[in-house]
Amino acid sequence: MSYPTPPEGSGPTRPRDPFEPAAPFDPSASYEPSASYEPFGGGHPQAGNGTGQPGPDGHGYGNDGYGSGYANDGYGGGYGQGHPAPGPATGRPEPYGNPGASFDAFGARRPVEPARPADPYAPAQPPVRGHEPAPVPVPVPAQRTASGPAADHAMGATAALPTVPAGPGSPVDTRDEPAPSAAASGPEPVPAPDPEPAARRKPGRDRYLDVLRAVALLRVIVYHIFGWAWLTILFPSMGVMFALAGSLMARSLSRPAWEVIRGRIRRLLPPMWAFGAVVLPVMFYLGWKPVKEEGIWWFLRLTSYLFPIGAPPYPWQSGSQSGILEQSWAAQAAGPLWYIRAYLWFVIASPLLLWAFRRLPWATLLAPLALTAVIGTGLVRIPGETGLALTDFAVYGSCWVLGFAHHEGLFAKVPKYATVSVSALIMAFGLWWASGHLGPDGWDLNDIPMAQAAWSFGFCVILLQYSPSWQTLPGKLAGWDSLVTLANNRAVTIYLWHNLLIMLTVPIIDMVWDIPGIEAYEAQISAAYPVLMLLLVFPLLAAAIVSVGWLEDVAAKRSPRLWPNGTRKKPAAKTG
Repeated sequence: MSYPTPPEGSGPTRPRDPFEPAAPFDPSASYEPSASYEPFGGGHPQAGNGTGQPGPDGHGYGNDGYGSGYANDGYGGGYGQGHPAPGPATGRPEPYGNPGASFDAFGARRPVEPARPADPYAPAQPPVRGHEPAPVPVPVPAQRTASGPAADHAMGATAALPTVPAGPGSPVDTRDEPAPSAAASGPEPVPAPDPEPAARRKPGRDRYLDVLRAVALLRVIVYHIFGWAWLTILFPSMGVMFALAGSLMARSLSRPAWEVIRGRIRRLLPPMWAFGAVVLPVMFYLGWKPVKEEGIWWFLRLTSYLFPIGAPPYPWQSGSQSGILEQSWAAQAAGPLWYIRAYLWFVIASPLLLWAFRRLPWATLLAPLALTAVIGTGLVRIPGETGLALTDFAVYGSCWVLGFAHHEGLFAKVPKYATVSVSALIMAFGLWWASGHLGPDGWDLNDIPMAQAAWSFGFCVILLQYSPSWQTLPGKLAGWDSLVTLANNRAVTIYLWHNLLIMLTVPIIDMVWDIPGIEAYEAQISAAYPVLMLLLVFPLLAAAIVSVGWLEDVAAKRSPRLWPNGTRKKPAAKTG
């Protein structure tokens, strides 16, 4: 079947607003059977006098409600897919069309073929008032959890609090967006839709976050060797690590909460057990008598090496002054385990925190800072390990929730200049507070909770606001890809063992004194101890990765790997 061609130079007419009333029916007028009717149509038929261009496939651009003015009303043709009609009128189908069945010009019912793609050369039409374009599916992994009714995903924020868009894996934001751009000869250009936030647009690992985690681990090692207080200002590693973990936790909570929590705990415990299996026997061998020091209740605290819900116990002094290790080695080795305890509590609390964040984002984000102002400044004192645990939770809680904000796309809602300006003010407050509350190590923010919380929060906001979301490392950073991959695949192993291995570098360096005549260089060697420790700790970390790092793979239910740096062995060449 062929269809008449409209006069040369005429183009598609602007679609009629379906919410405008249809033209009144004139009983004295004559009507031709050129108008076609949709099942939902209730308009007044008129002659097919539109100027649209018939579709090349003969379907989808027939005489629907947009084609011939008032041939069909807005509800009839507007929601149909359109079909060819004898008249020259052609219309543009709405994206929400449901073809159903249609009627030809003589009233005979006939089935409609499946909808076909719209004419790419037709001019784009703006969204009809009261309707939105159909959501475009984005191929990203599921990254949100259904924490309640569908309305929960809108977060129910008050007018003063901007609503956070749904995270990856949820329906795409259906804000009014222009249709696909028209051809160059179209009547007017149509702006492209705003791109989705990078964290929501690209699936897979975000290499930018991987770089931040690797840098944070390196900074922790350097700080524990040199003890430079200014490193806590240059790069607040613990706040960054909590923020990154919070972002990944929000991504994982697209699955059932209990399943996610159980998986995170399972990944954490085997490496922790291996660490305890090595450290605890050495503590006991070197004379630790916890029953005499702490009573029978120490058995309960000892379970923290099995499930670190509290701070694992350790002796402040272990061994003798003439021993291989310093007497403070146990405190140095087990002291950093506070991070494991805090991480575990954040994991357990994440479903509730994410639920609260999606309803009251700004209140949830800033609440830990307010709590730090209460218990981290001495205003309210909570003694013992309970006080330390609550302080850690408050100091780094906002960083953890920042990870939620990064994942949920909150930063895309706030102008960058506003984010940076407010963050700079918060960081300035942190430094001001630190200046009046310097600890035993001066400007070491680890000793000043309020300053640590404010500085880490502002620092992490800026890092995540400018997150470029790399899928591969760019430029010269690509040369560090294997090391970044290795550090991320063995982050738990590196953190658990690094301080103990730093202590082990001392007796190794001490062997240099057995060299005859080395005493002449005593001053130089003593000054070089920190640098030598830094150089030696990396081979020791490599040995730990090979020896016990594979437990992270077992815990994650992966095949064990000795050196998971992302490189693959090339297949052996076939010999003839």
